[in-house]
Amino acid sequence: MSVRRIGLLGGTFDPIHMGHLDLATAAHGALGLTQVLVIPANVPPHRTKPLTSAFHRFAMVALAVAGRPDWRVSDVELLNEAPSYTAVTLRRFHECGHLPTELFFLIGADAFAQITTWRDYPGILDGAHFAVISRPGHSVTTLPDRMPAQAARMIVATPGMTFPETPSIFLIDAPTAEVSSTAIRSRLTTGDSIDGMVDPRVRQHIEQHGLYSSPLHHRRRSSPSANSAAGRLHGQD
Repeated sequence: MSVRRIGLLGGTFDPIHMGHLDLATAAHGALGLTQVLVIPANVPPHRTKPLTSAFHRFAMVALAVAGRPDWRVSDVELLNEAPSYTAVTLRRFHECGHLPTELFFLIGADAFAQITTWRDYPGILDGAHFAVISRPGHSVTTLPDRMPAQAARMIVATPGMTFPETPSIFLIDAPTAEVSSTAIRSRLTTGDSIDGMVDPRVRQHIEQHGLYSSPLHHRRRSSPSANSAAGRLHGQD
């Protein structure tokens, strides 16, 4: 029977950026994941309502993962009108026949430090392995001291490691881009470039649909010359 190690990366993805992709790439390599599912939230319980529709956020994630073997976008949370709680999503995967030890919930060290506020904590930690990846200013190396209650189940991910038979917390110290969706939206509102902050295909989607732009900036982009430029860009894709 083949081993299944499925990475689950959840988030609002408003928009998805290189930090998200770096995080999943680091976990994919460190843990030998057989599949990565990127899961846009419908109604994030800990954040304000997304600025863009589920359609656009799903589309941007699909574009970002295109061409990455074994990466997929999942609509499991978008199909549910209720708040997108991780505990509920993990139960859905269990109901589909996935064992907790087959699932690896991918999360940045900054977000994981807040997990005590999550629904169903600490039971949620038994629903899957948690793969925690360093983020700029938030290294996984400090987590055992910062979270002593969970330190015993923390394991530093190493090549060729043996995976435990019970859900654990894997620590992955890897570089990830210092970028946030908030910063991207701010730059787009003022008409500044976001080159290098998102996948080029995501940037193209944002520009073609005028996402996150201020009304004045959107009118500039909707001029005949801007529309012609957008058409040429689309043609080169």
